Amino acid sequence: MEETEVGNQNGQNQKWWQQAVVYQVYPRSFQDSNGDGIGDIQGIISRLDYLKKLGITAIWLSPVYQSPNDDNGYDISDYQNIMHEFGTMADMEELIDKAKEADIRIIMDLVVNHTSDEHKWFIESRKTKDNPYRDYYIWRDPAAGKAPNELRSIFSGSAWQLDETTGQYYLHLFSKKQPDLNWENSSVRQEVYSMMNFWLEKGIGGFRMDVIDLIGKQPDQEITGNGPKLHEYLQEMNQASFGKYDVMTVGETWGATPEIAKLYSDPNRQELSMVFQFEHMGLDQQEGKDKWDLQPLDKKKLKEVLSKWQTALGNQGWNSLFWNNHDLPRIISRWGNDQNYREKSGKMFAILLHMMKGTPYIYQGEEIGMTNRPVASIEEVQDIESINMYHERLAAGYTKDELLRSINAKGRDNARTPIQWNSSSNAGFTTGKPWLPVNENYPSVNVERALENPESIFYTYQQLIQLRKEHALIVWGDYALIPDTAEEVFAYYREYKGEKWLIVANLSDTAQDFLLKDTVKEEIISNRTAPISNAKLLNLEPYDALVVRV
Repeated sequence: MEETEVGNQNGQNQKWWQQAVVYQVYPRSFQDSNGDGIGDIQGIISRLDYLKKLGITAIWLSPVYQSPNDDNGYDISDYQNIMHEFGTMADMEELIDKAKEADIRIIMDLVVNHTSDEHKWFIESRKTKDNPYRDYYIWRDPAAGKAPNELRSIFSGSAWQLDETTGQYYLHLFSKKQPDLNWENSSVRQEVYSMMNFWLEKGIGGFRMDVIDLIGKQPDQEITGNGPKLHEYLQEMNQASFGKYDVMTVGETWGATPEIAKLYSDPNRQELSMVFQFEHMGLDQQEGKDKWDLQPLDKKKLKEVLSKWQTALGNQGWNSLFWNNHDLPRIISRWGNDQNYREKSGKMFAILLHMMKGTPYIYQGEEIGMTNRPVASIEEVQDIESINMYHERLAAGYTKDELLRSINAKGRDNARTPIQWNSSSNAGFTTGKPWLPVNENYPSVNVERALENPESIFYTYQQLIQLRKEHALIVWGDYALIPDTAEEVFAYYREYKGEKWLIVANLSDTAQDFLLKDTVKEEIISNRTAPISNAKLLNLEPYDALVVRV
């Protein structure tokens, strides 16, 4: 694969991942090749031509390792084997090779904060207190006959589970079938690095690191995120594994501020390429509450937060740009309008994000405007996080209606419904019974229809990806928010080597005015029906978005 040389004004070493566009594949829901209702690796291979047509340059693959599937593959029982439902190691090697032929790198999902309780290390660890693997996990004595302390699981309830065999508790920040690894133990760290090298040797393009900000935890002090030794571990990991390869690494860091993000991604510190920060993703939940406590999106805050991240990292960090992933609801349903303006609002979010500085991530189905799939009862829900929350809050006095409203807004199943390939039964995802029902809107929202319609959201994404490949301004240009606009209007400049682009987006379903202070030289991309004139007052229809050279 050739390195594309794009100069930048700061003379930083350019990396391929700064110019990449990453597409996240959630294998279980992407394409089933054998009729068992579950997406698989051969299914992904069969769709590489489609991804090449879209133009993406890397695939972030959600976990395909051996797993009992308590948390859809994020509970790993063997890091060096493939889940039987997904295929074999030979299939995986074929995917890496075929993707490489299509100029697409495979980014593996690295889950090393915890394993499955069915991993051989944990099976050994729980046998006796003096087992050689005991210290691979975090075990504590009861405190006054109860859990060691008040730490809570992200999936509800206590983070401590009593194990009858030895009468001690083990720590699990997620499901009780996901015991946390003890990163203080150097043997654990060496095992992880050797496993990472196993995959790097197979020619993968890097790692997306699941909840990596938790590996420095100090459970006795009730510190989970950003523990004191976190960055020491990451520097050691870099030296022992991926630092020797031309790969990208992105850390999932829910608690990151720009200052913390620089610690991870400043090239001089030799830790990670970039992090996912989620500050913008918390703007529709009540202050100090959790994601289920809904409130309307504060659009003014959205502009402030995204702009802060665009400017605060300087040259000491690199942004990940995203609206969606396997843990988040569909952006069109969340902050757009999935009824009257599905394609229009989808294009607006695409244009707004892809013109920013950083590496953009597209979550499968986003490029055809897939939407949330509401449920009418808890029986229809598969996601462990949603189910646990529902029962915990029901017991605390919430009503079923309130809880289903929260799940329909934020539940993780929304993102996990199978990809809608065509209008045949099960949307062309499987000939069997899909593991999770297909969204009912598949006859009108599917890949086949999108490809047939030159005005579809797919071609907006394709064009945005192509523009990034052709214009150094998008990759390296400076960003400046235009502050004095209506609250619903998000407008900013990108500027590079004397060239200046204006990006304007209407975040609402009502018409807005924008004061145009520049002379428009050329329209780059737009989802508008009306042509852009040089009138001083630009009338923006609902969800209009445009990019012009000024």
